[in-house]
Amino acid sequence: MMLTDYHVHMAETGSFTIDYLKQYIEAAKANGIEELGISEHAYFFYETKNILSNPWVDGRRHLHFADYAQFFKDANAAGLRVKMGIEMDYTPGKEREMEAFIQQHPFDYVIGSVHWIGDWGIDLDIYKDEYEKRDMKEVYTKYFDQIVTLAESKLFDFVGHIDLIKIFGYAPKDQDFIDQEYDRVVQALAASGTCIEISTAGLRKPVGEMYPTPRLLQKCFDAGVEIVICSDAHMPKHIGFAYDQAIALARSVGYTEIQTFTQRKKIAHPIGS
Repeated sequence: MMLTDYHVHMAETGSFTIDYLKQYIEAAKANGIEELGISEHAYFFYETKNILSNPWVDGRRHLHFADYAQFFKDANAAGLRVKMGIEMDYTPGKEREMEAFIQQHPFDYVIGSVHWIGDWGIDLDIYKDEYEKRDMKEVYTKYFDQIVTLAESKLFDFVGHIDLIKIFGYAPKDQDFIDQEYDRVVQALAASGTCIEISTAGLRKPVGEMYPTPRLLQKCFDAGVEIVICSDAHMPKHIGFAYDQAIALARSVGYTEIQTFTQRKKIAHPIGS
């Protein structure tokens, strides 16, 4: 069985050093993960200021991309197998800028995600109270509008934590409405060939469940949308977190394969019986 973890970050809790990378690699081996990818948040890099800029983001922008690229060269020279990825905040209206940034670098894969609705950081504790002030149907519509156009852009290999909007447990009470939102998202994913991740990170968040919800994942499977399995690790101990549950979820809706990426090329692998 091929196990992967492609949604891994290092900059928030450590630095891009070979010694720190080895901690992640050791955790991956301990959890039976054969392929590891580092996909740092793009907003950390000075080179992405023309894509996403707001006070919260700008206060955390402290990296030069050349140092990130060198890190992968050093890892390769040390004989350490690690895929080079990036997680980009999809920013409506900045498709040309995002495409230019992506094409400048030899990524193995690119994750597209949505963390912002306008100037509202939907997964930030400091903005949690905003959910109490807004109409949830409008919030869900605006969030999934971005997921749809993210997929339609065809800039990304897979969508990160596709239903992140549920992070604090807020959702419209109208299931028919939610299903309509899911359906248009799945249609866009299937038409564009964009994968999604099953992310165990939601189990560590207030919502206490994986991304995506089983209902959305079932719709993805039925439409032929392919998957990867990731932990969204921000420290070594997160690598492979709750993978047994992620695999069980994937199988429960019918998946028998996961995808891996090398130089933006997708390869299918069986997840076993």
